Amino acid sequence: MHLELAPNKRYYSIGEIAKAFDVNASLIRFWDKEFDILKPKKNAKGNRMFTPEDVKNLQLIYHLVKERGFTLEGAKTHLKEGQKKTLDKFEIISKLETIKAQLNTIKNQL
Repeated sequence: MHLELAPNKRYYSIGEIAKAFDVNASLIRFWDKEFDILKPKKNAKGNRMFTPEDVKNLQLIYHLVKERGFTLEGAKTHLKEGQKKTLDKFEIISKLETIKAQLNTIKNQL
């Protein structure tokens, strides 16, 4: 899962988020209810509009639950106990994966 955040985009729809994570929108809505760190705005129609900060938090939740196999309660506890440290590590890993992909692209062009 990798969502490229547009530098000047302020909000992402739940459809964009669900497509980027390759999950159903209902899972994103469920996580929104379950995790306090998610605070999407709602427009006049009541549709959730996720900020880039929400997207980063969703990436972290996805990583913990889907990739590392945490239970929801385990992920909540982990986030509360070491949210900043975990987010920093996750961002470093994410940046390294991007660099690796770019290097592989260059390698394949040679």
